Amino acid sequence: MTDKKHTWRFFRAGGFDQVRLDTGADLLALDQLDQKLWVALSCPTQGMEFDPRTLALLDSDGDGHIRAPELIAALKWTGSLLKDHDLLAAGADPLPLAAIDDASEEGRQLLASAREILKNLGREGSDAISAADTSDSAHIFAQTQFNGDGVITVASADDDGLKQLIGEIVEHAGSVPDRSGEPGIDQDILERFFADARALADWRNAPQGDAALLPLGAATEGAFAAFAAVRTKIDDYFTRCRLAAFDPRAGAALNGSEESFLALAAKNLAHCPEDVAALPIAYVEANRALPLDDALNPAWSAAISALRSEAVAPLLGDRDSLSAADWSALCARFAAHEAWRAARVDTPLAAIDEARLQEIAAGDGLALIGALIARDKALEGEANAIEAVERLAHYARDLGALANNFVSFRDFYVTSKGNGHLRAVFQAGTLFLDGRSCNLCVHVLDAAKHAALATLSGVYLAYCDCVRGGEKMTIAAAFTAGDADQLMVGRNGVFYDRDGKDWDATITKLIEHPISIRQAFWTPYKKLVRLVGEQFQKFAAARAKAADDMTASGVLDAQKKAEAAKAAAPGTPTAAAPAGAPAPFDVAKFAGIFAAIGLAVGALGTALAAVVTGFLGLRWWQMPLAVGGLMLMISGPSMALAWFKLRNRNLGPILDANGWAVNARARINIPFGTSLTHLAKLPEGAERSLADPYAEKKKPWGFYLFLLVLAVALLVWAVRSAGQ
Repeated sequence: MTDKKHTWRFFRAGGFDQVRLDTGADLLALDQLDQKLWVALSCPTQGMEFDPRTLALLDSDGDGHIRAPELIAALKWTGSLLKDHDLLAAGADPLPLAAIDDASEEGRQLLASAREILKNLGREGSDAISAADTSDSAHIFAQTQFNGDGVITVASADDDGLKQLIGEIVEHAGSVPDRSGEPGIDQDILERFFADARALADWRNAPQGDAALLPLGAATEGAFAAFAAVRTKIDDYFTRCRLAAFDPRAGAALNGSEESFLALAAKNLAHCPEDVAALPIAYVEANRALPLDDALNPAWSAAISALRSEAVAPLLGDRDSLSAADWSALCARFAAHEAWRAARVDTPLAAIDEARLQEIAAGDGLALIGALIARDKALEGEANAIEAVERLAHYARDLGALANNFVSFRDFYVTSKGNGHLRAVFQAGTLFLDGRSCNLCVHVLDAAKHAALATLSGVYLAYCDCVRGGEKMTIAAAFTAGDADQLMVGRNGVFYDRDGKDWDATITKLIEHPISIRQAFWTPYKKLVRLVGEQFQKFAAARAKAADDMTASGVLDAQKKAEAAKAAAPGTPTAAAPAGAPAPFDVAKFAGIFAAIGLAVGALGTALAAVVTGFLGLRWWQMPLAVGGLMLMISGPSMALAWFKLRNRNLGPILDANGWAVNARARINIPFGTSLTHLAKLPEGAERSLADPYAEKKKPWGFYLFLLVLAVALLVWAVRSAGQ
């Protein structure tokens, strides 16, 4: 925490210089280190073997990535609150309370909050706090009446009446979670509840000041329901009557055509009431009143009877019919009530009993609960300091480790080298497959997208789908030792994650690159053996097919000859023409084939004799050099190409494909690659029996080869002697 120029130390790993971050001073001076020397400048918050809460706290802008400025800011803030900065490098967990620097106001408040957390957890007097202690905010705030979030619960009130009112607000106006995890209310919910309560109470009280709103008192509700049920139909009836008065010709059409009644006659009207209800409510005539007792459309008779008894009789007096003027008067009597109903406040508070609602609206609950919320809000600083304790506990434990997986890759290149331990945050676990264990395995979300960039790494990658119960994930495993002869899509293995859980792993995709020099040395010979084997299999298959065809042809010819002989026998009505005579043996053709074969064998023998002669003409010490030179000529190009590719393998594209911004050529050379993939080997001191009861019997091919070479050598010697 000083402007003094820092002295940096570097170590060489992965083919480039990496900064050493051994002390708190190193970490706090990272803002002075040229970012071109950082191994990475950004890393994702997903797919990392790291505490997700720490990553979430670091991701200040919430974009899913941690960048250099965010790491630097976190280190600076943490260093300002610690007395001993070396705790950052060591990873303090738990964090001693004595290590918190209380020289500043923020430090004093944070220290007090840490003690408050321990008190709430039942550990008052403890001298250290861990990240795990701060992880359960619900537990921390469960016993506190106020916690500074501006949300109060039923437990925040001491008065039983306020407890009841807060419960009613939560039930009818909604809630927000308190830091303790309990449902509570904030100022917005409180004000909205009382605004709705008072508006609903005022609406309900309106009829007390205006009798026209309830023309029939308590019976108005039922009367209006009967009125509303037939209002549209009666309006339609009187409109039709006025139209009939306008033009007598309209009367027949307005009452329904003859065709419509004929259509009704063909139906079972007991099952089609809607068709009847569609007809006018009564017979339409010019200036005719609406009958209320008979001559009504049967589909509407019950509704008209209810209108007559509940609305017409109480408001207009009992009568047998209703004129257009009577109907207009009845509508006018309900107009004020209808407007009042339309102004009704639509709120869940309508479920509250009217007497209780009036009590709430007239009471002082708004002020009393508002005071509780203000009291809780006043503790916001202390509560935020409790959140700061969580941040400090996580940072003090994790920032040093993250820096050594971000600014440098120490945990990948140094800490885990050769001991099989997975320390780098991007190492997902270990894959066991084909007699090997692969320690460089990374999480992959989309194998196709990842492979498009990861292939530039020059690393042999196997993408595997891993399944455990109902869970599934995809990994990319780097094979950096051994060979690829038995690696193929569909092969199964077992993947162990960082928690030691085992997953069934199946190869789904391969990116093929050289794995080792040994593999490159044997590749030409394996290809030759494979080619010879394939050609021999093709030749054998062709010969087998030819033999099968010849056998089938012979059987068919024999059958034809038998049928021909039978047809030519005495007494046969008609004899088939004799089959054509077989073609004569072509001696010249046979001799040409034999000569060609002999010529080929002779040429091969001559070439072999020349090679053997030249080899035997060498001195004894030149012979192994010649054999070595021949093998070098065959395997050398493959080995040289593999060597260049292997020494240039790069971790960067593998991580970049996962969202990292790797800032260096993080090489995986041959020695380091060998430490990332371990081949199967017998334990030290193990006993081994070489007797295999099922081993194939060995044939003396070496002896046969020796005899062949000796025969060729004698032949060459004989030819030379004859020439002399």
